[in-house]
Amino acid sequence: MFVRSLLAMSLSCILANVAFAAPTTEQALNPKKISAPVQDPIDPLSIERSAASSVMAQPASSVAVQAASEPQVNTGAASAISQKLENAPETTATTPTVKVSWTLDSLNTADWYENLEKGQLPVYARAHVMLNNAHASPGAIDGSNGKNTLKAIASFQQMNGLTPTGQLTKETWDALVAQQNKPTYIEYTITDADLKGPYADSIPADYALQAKMKGLYYTRVTEMLGEKFHMDEGFLKKLNPTATFKKAGEKIIVANVRNDLPEDIHLIVAHKGARQLYLFNSRNQMIASFPATIGSADTPSPTGTYKVVGVTKNPYYSYSPSNFIQGNNLKPLMLPPGPNAPVGNIWIGLSKRSFGIHGTPNPSLISKTASHGCIRLTNWDANDLGGKVRSGVTVKFLE
Repeated sequence: MFVRSLLAMSLSCILANVAFAAPTTEQALNPKKISAPVQDPIDPLSIERSAASSVMAQPASSVAVQAASEPQVNTGAASAISQKLENAPETTATTPTVKVSWTLDSLNTADWYENLEKGQLPVYARAHVMLNNAHASPGAIDGSNGKNTLKAIASFQQMNGLTPTGQLTKETWDALVAQQNKPTYIEYTITDADLKGPYADSIPADYALQAKMKGLYYTRVTEMLGEKFHMDEGFLKKLNPTATFKKAGEKIIVANVRNDLPEDIHLIVAHKGARQLYLFNSRNQMIASFPATIGSADTPSPTGTYKVVGVTKNPYYSYSPSNFIQGNNLKPLMLPPGPNAPVGNIWIGLSKRSFGIHGTPNPSLISKTASHGCIRLTNWDANDLGGKVRSGVTVKFLE
């Protein structure tokens, strides 16, 4: 049985009708059709009864009363450093003075040195995985020292009692290395299941064409493997220049990443200026951070404090021209689930009508582009969060 929860789409956000979750990306989604049309003029979100919580079942007025109690939030120096980084112009990478080698050994033994250059280097590639495993996500791992890397460093520093600077200092590097109990990069063998998919030939830009597809699947093996190992697809190819990605048994180099978060998620802070999502435990300690795309100037995210009301995997995406017009589509459309859906493959609903936290089909653009008002993460970060967050957790938007 399903219950309909009227978490509708607004002009500032996109939402989804929910289907059943697919077990893995390697298996068919086999989405089930929604049996009855909704009465609301804007398509609502439908979720399984088992996923609904007491917060979900409460009337909107009750939720609003709960959310009105503003928690005391102190994001510390990490958010200030990250906001400063966001406002700074992009720096130009310099030509490395050291010889760059992208072998498994060079990645796992890369070490910090004085006057690190900017750009794509094994030391940053190793740092990315260590940051990821310490719950300070750099987004898509690409071996560079871009803004997402520096913001992740600032978060790691705050979480570990270091002065947040956003700079990869010797002290920070040593603290990262001290927490590692496994190699940062490993050799992975491509399987028959990896090659089987399902895969789509392509994902058309037109929503009307997407709505006709069985699923918005990955379109190639490298795209799927990049998300599986939290890697930028181009960087995955760079580490494996001779790989075909077409043969079962072929060995490739991949990041050795974690897919779990601490259990005690008490507060989520969406910091618009820093373009970061911060997680805090019940002792008001920062326990994780993610780069995030949070609204835009034209369609800003809300302000204030709300609650998580439910998590849905592999949601249908309900397009309504009453909210915004995509291309020449003037009729409502139902887009099938998949990692390349407009909201990725997970939806974390908020008590603010039509707003939520979700994934994206373009992980390498996270915190670098705008959203329709929601909080957009990489699919893997959104799935990581969705696996641990519970209904009733407070979400606060900060400027």
